[in-house]
Formats: sequence, structure tokens, C-alpha cells
Amino acid sequence: MAIASPVDYAGPITSGQRRLSCFPVHSCNHLRCNAYEKKSRTSDQLVIRAISVDRPQLDFSIPDWKNLFQEDFDRRFSLPHLTDVIHLEPRPTTFSLKSSRTPLENGSGPFDESWNGYVNDDDRALLKVIKFASPTSAGADCIDPDCSWVEQWVHRAGPRKQIYFEPQSVKAGIVTCGGLCPGLNDVIRQIVLTLEKYGVKNIVGIQHGFRGFFEDHLSEVPLNRHVVQNINLSGGSFLGVSRGGASVSDIVDSIQARRLDMLFVLGGNGTHAGANAIHEECRKRKLKVSIVGVPKTIDNDILLMDKTFGFDTAVEAAQRAINSAYIEAHSAFHGIGLVKLMGRSSGFITMHASLSSGQVDICLIPEVPFTLDGPNGVLRHLEHLIDTKGFALICIAEGAGQEYLQKSNATDASGNMVLSDIGAHLQQKIKSHFNEIGVHSDVKYIDPTYMLRAVRANASDAILCTVLGQNAVHGAFAGFSGITTGVCNTHNVYLPIPEVIKSTRFVDPNSRMWHRCLTSTGQPDFH
Repeated sequence: MAIASPVDYAGPITSGQRRLSCFPVHSCNHLRCNAYEKKSRTSDQLVIRAISVDRPQLDFSIPDWKNLFQEDFDRRFSLPHLTDVIHLEPRPTTFSLKSSRTPLENGSGPFDESWNGYVNDDDRALLKVIKFASPTSAGADCIDPDCSWVEQWVHRAGPRKQIYFEPQSVKAGIVTCGGLCPGLNDVIRQIVLTLEKYGVKNIVGIQHGFRGFFEDHLSEVPLNRHVVQNINLSGGSFLGVSRGGASVSDIVDSIQARRLDMLFVLGGNGTHAGANAIHEECRKRKLKVSIVGVPKTIDNDILLMDKTFGFDTAVEAAQRAINSAYIEAHSAFHGIGLVKLMGRSSGFITMHASLSSGQVDICLIPEVPFTLDGPNGVLRHLEHLIDTKGFALICIAEGAGQEYLQKSNATDASGNMVLSDIGAHLQQKIKSHFNEIGVHSDVKYIDPTYMLRAVRANASDAILCTVLGQNAVHGAFAGFSGITTGVCNTHNVYLPIPEVIKSTRFVDPNSRMWHRCLTSTGQPDFH
């Protein structure tokens, strides 16, 4: 059963709503839901809004429900393979890190297969590793109301002993879509280096996202070790990016015309949806083309994954803006520093940047509605901070508080709604409020949005990009298509694209991490 998005299911959130975890009996049946409890002056109204990934229709009174769930899970997380639609015979891999590269005498493979650096196709990693005792445990993620333990295994990523392409005849393409993100060049570089390790000689970059498939003046960029050697030393994308693109059919026509055997697609949820559509069209045409995604979003908002590349760098880059705002606020008489960070619907950057700074007094994210006015509002708490500390520092995500702003109904080329500037709005609200109560305030507003995207990847992200780029190539040579690679519970895995694009990943207000943020800021509930 497909679950509607938060907005589709129950309408927009009002400022008086707060988020919690629940197991509703009627509204969502067996689903683990995130709910919003709207407090009204006359009555308490519980508004249920399902945002979890979909679950199978199960009757928990059936003794065998766990097996039924696991069967459905195994079906959904089975990796699409080229052999599902065309007949292919595997061949021994050409990838090995053994120092001796002498072919075996028996001709069974190019290298000594006793090397134990390969991943078995039956290797799995657990998607969930915490057994919650109760739905009321902090951050509880349960399938049934009793929080029963159910094993959920996903495919481990890495090189296989058997591959489904002849490297010498492979033509591989790389495309970067959406907006900029720290680490794009690192991933491009690692894909190229790993392809060459297999023996691939024909590698090309598609310029400016999917647009490069249909704009005649955007030619392929030949790639090799020499070309990409130093591209990781700068930010941006060596291949360029863009949003939107041609029809799926036109893109696959272009793939056929270019004689691509592998396409590595770097992008976020929308890009992955496009990659999956391309994969499905290739399957429909029975093409031997492997489509592999690499998840890219500094918002860290892709389902099931511990972290996406660029996130750590963005949090680190945000520290400079927060520190500047802190110095401005601390140095001014009744200074108030206000920093707006990226995060359309998920507040991971804002939460982690606030935590790592240690100087933030108020952290506002899209997942936790807040009120500005009234006895429990943000403005009243600012009065308290000015009165007790003499200054204050606020960190807000770009998607927070959009209910206070007039909606433009405009969308960008990727179909994302164009957000109004909550930072500028909050700045004016703060100034007006303190003028009305006759208290001096000095508000400094800093918006480092695009500065976070354009910097070079830090060490942590560079390592993650290295792993993701290499595993993307391993997945393609293993014959998988319509997959993406990521890190789940510290382990590198392959996931079917449909399972990671079902919805956006959100900060759970019942999680320990959000609780840690509240402890660090000392902020009250703003509702």
C-alpha cells in the first residue's frame, strides 16, 4: 500500500502541532506512523499523518505474520539484475588487488581467485540493529505494536568473483544531476579509477546532467586517470550539473546511440527517480545496460542510509557562518545572530550544525513546528535570552516555518516548490517585536546557503565518496541495475532505487539526536 506524503495525507501543519510516534488503531492500521498532535483551546485533536515507508498488509493476529513480512521485505529488496530480462553468462572478474598478476595456468581466471577480497552474492547486512522494547522508547521504529524483532537483511556491496561485462568492450558514462554538492568530483574520480582497474578503456562524462543527453552542443567528455587525477581538489562538478531533462524515452534513445553499457547517475531523490525510470525503459527494451545511482544530497534526506556524501562537509562549512553570527551577536548590545541553513524538508544540517557549534540557543527545523508569538513562542524566549544572557543565536532550516509565509506555488526545474525566505521574515519579526516592547535589539542575518554546496569535500566525505564510487562500479560489473549504493548501520550495501525514493527522510523529533540538540540549546517547546 503506497503511503501518501505528509502534506497529501493530512494537509499542512499548523503552528500548534507537534510530532510524535504512535501506533494508531484506525487511521493507519498496522503501520508505524509519525503523528502530529494538534492542541486546541477547546479540545485535543489527534491528526494522524503517515510518512513511513510502506508496509505489507498484515494481520498481526496470524502466528506466521513475521514470515509473511520477511517474504515481502525480501521481495522488495531483491536487487534487479540484467539476467532478469536477458540471458548472460558470467565470467571471472578482472578486478583483483593481488600483487601478482600472472594469469592462472588452468585459464579459470586472470588472477588468483584464492584472494579473499570478494563479496559473496549471499552476503547480507542488517538494516535495523536495535531491538526496541516499546513504541515509547526514544526513536522507536517498530513494525507491530509490540515492537517484535524482525530481521531485515539487505545486500552487501563490493566486488564479486563473477562479472557480466567484458571490460575491454565496455563504454561507461557518468552524469551528475541536480544541484552542487561537496564530493561530486571525488565520486567521479573514484568511478573512473575503479573502471580502469577492471580494464575499461572507454569512459565518458555526460555534461550538465540529463540535459547532456539531448543538447547537441554538449559533447561527451573523455575521462581517464590523467583527466580526473586532481579534480577532487576543488568543489563543484567537473561535468557540470542541471535540473530537469528530456523524456525517459529520449534519454534511452541517446544511451543506445552512444552505445553505453553502464551509466552512473549521481543525484538525490528526484535524480534517482529518473535513473530508475531509465532503468525500467532499458529493461523494457531488453538492453544490456546497467544503471547505478550514487546518492547525493547535503540535506542527508535519503531513506535508509546512515549518511549521504556532502553532509559532513556542509555541517563543517556551516560552522563558519554560525561562529560569525555568534561573534556579531556577542559583541553587539542586545545582539541576535540569525543563521539560515539548507534543508527544504529535513533539518539534519541545522540540527547537526547546532550540535557541533555548542553556541546555538534556538534550533528550528521543518519537522518540529513552532509558534513565533504568545507565551510559549520563539519571540518570548528571545526576550528571556536577551534579559539573561544579553545576546542570542538562532539557527533555522530554510524549510522551517513556511506556514508563516505566502506560498508562491512556483517550482524549479526539478519540480521542487520554491520556498519563501523564512530567514528574512524572522529577521523582520524579531526587529518589529523588540521595537513594540521598547527593547533595543541588533539582529544580524547570515545566509550561507550556496557557500555550503560549493566547497571541496572534507576528509570524512572524501572517504565516503571513495567507497560509494568504487561500490557503484562493483555493482554495475556484478550485473545489477536500478540500484543505488549507500551505508546502512556502518555497512556498505546495495539497495533497489524504488525503496529509497518512496519518501524523504526526516529528523525524528522523538529521536535521541533531536533530544541531544534540545539539551544543548536549552530551548523550550515552542507551541
